[in-house]
Amino acid sequence: MAASLLWQGVQAQDSSAIRAINANSFARHIQVLASDAFEGRKPFTRGEDSAIHYLAAQFKALGLKPGNGNSYFQEVPMVSIGSKPAGNLVVKGANGEVSLQYLDDYVAGTRRVQEQVSISNSELVFAGYGIVAPEYGHNDYAGLDVKGKTVIVMINDPGFADNTLFKGRTMTYYGRWTYKFEEASRQGAAGVIIIHETAAASYPWKVVRSGWSNSKLHLQTADNNMSRTALEGWITQDAARKIFQLAGISPDIMEKAKQKDFKPVDLHLQTSLVINNTIKKSTSHNVLAILPGSKRPDECVVFSAHWDHFGIGETVKGDSIYNGAVDNATGTAGLLELATAFTRLKQKPARSVLFLSVTGEEQGLLGSEYYASHPVFKSEKTVADINLDVLNTFGRTKDVTVIGMGQSELDEYAQRAAAKQGRVTVPEANPEGGWFFRSDHFNFAKKGIPGLYLGPGNDILGKAPGSGKEKTAEYNRLRYHSPADEFNPDTWVMDGMVEDVRLMFDVGYALSNESTFPQWKQGSEFKAYRK
Repeated sequence: MAASLLWQGVQAQDSSAIRAINANSFARHIQVLASDAFEGRKPFTRGEDSAIHYLAAQFKALGLKPGNGNSYFQEVPMVSIGSKPAGNLVVKGANGEVSLQYLDDYVAGTRRVQEQVSISNSELVFAGYGIVAPEYGHNDYAGLDVKGKTVIVMINDPGFADNTLFKGRTMTYYGRWTYKFEEASRQGAAGVIIIHETAAASYPWKVVRSGWSNSKLHLQTADNNMSRTALEGWITQDAARKIFQLAGISPDIMEKAKQKDFKPVDLHLQTSLVINNTIKKSTSHNVLAILPGSKRPDECVVFSAHWDHFGIGETVKGDSIYNGAVDNATGTAGLLELATAFTRLKQKPARSVLFLSVTGEEQGLLGSEYYASHPVFKSEKTVADINLDVLNTFGRTKDVTVIGMGQSELDEYAQRAAAKQGRVTVPEANPEGGWFFRSDHFNFAKKGIPGLYLGPGNDILGKAPGSGKEKTAEYNRLRYHSPADEFNPDTWVMDGMVEDVRLMFDVGYALSNESTFPQWKQGSEFKAYRK
């Protein structure tokens, strides 16, 4: 079918399907998922049981098929590691020592499945950004042997400081904290410590602190993660300055590290740390439901959203439940809205549609990583993933954000769907935050499957330009990953997220009736994977 005729068909789709995505049902789902009764929806807890059974019951009531044989659940083997450092992180040198306070100055943990791990008199090396990127001619580990040593590295990548390097202000995967830990392990380091910087990380220290003050989850591996560094952690900017001063080096070295010709520096310091771990191996669950395709059921379009959040953690202002209303009860509720809409279509889509709610996103995109490696539909038969994460709670906007704009032809699908709503698509306002690598579509991208990840718009209708951007920044500053992320029916304006999810429905409906596959654009690092 020609593209123009197809899009005319999308415009003429059954209006009852579109109306199924509405503020009332949206709010009902969010209120349940973000309630205290769900205890912050952390995997391995009563909150998980509540969340996944609620989702399965909703999918079943809609008449959708179980997505994993006869079950709506896909088991995801994980290990929970509660790491507690045994005291301060003490750094020693010829001129004395620096003692860093846990949570206030540093956080540390391990992926190794051992009751206790330690580093002893490990030499400290400052390795700039901790990046090996041959395609950009950049190698912070060139000529450096870090076996048994602990590397200190900066967050983000060189493009954050110099827009002529890498992809400029648009963060590459090399800038993500997950990459820093992975690369240090490949280099044989004993430990890796990231220097936090609010602007470069795109979130304040309190987010790091809250995320590391509780147990962390990882996928189970055959080697119990012994190939990873013994220690992973972060330090504050102030702590980094104290370490450099102890080493007799100006803290300006962090600025020098942003230059292209920077070389790693041996700090002539040592550190030791013992980490005691509480370990629990268990199984979490993805929740899957399928609407079978009428003509090409072996091909599928995926809608994804993570159901998990942080559960019960460090008390802030008398509240210890991390409800995760925006992140990501909104996206999970949106998934249910989309599922309802597709079941209301009079003409079923040609391709199958998979509704996938994954676990462990907050712990490192674990559920989507597991699904991508154990898919129900083959990767080469998976058309695209449309991901819902942190939806708009402040009203309709003139625009909608395409996170990672320029990666794939899905940009044009979103642009056409937005135009039918009288809106435009725009790139994310702060691409240096690396948002394209921070939600579940990323694991599909690594398998060569294009992902569409939309964020709230910047300009709220009837308000000053940039008002939406300010609302998003306010959320990130005050409520993101904290107990303050709660559903508030008195202040939330639901029609913005309704419009955004209707746009996603439009894109997914188009993809589900085509015979072609959207492609990665030239210059995308994922283009080769699709081939």
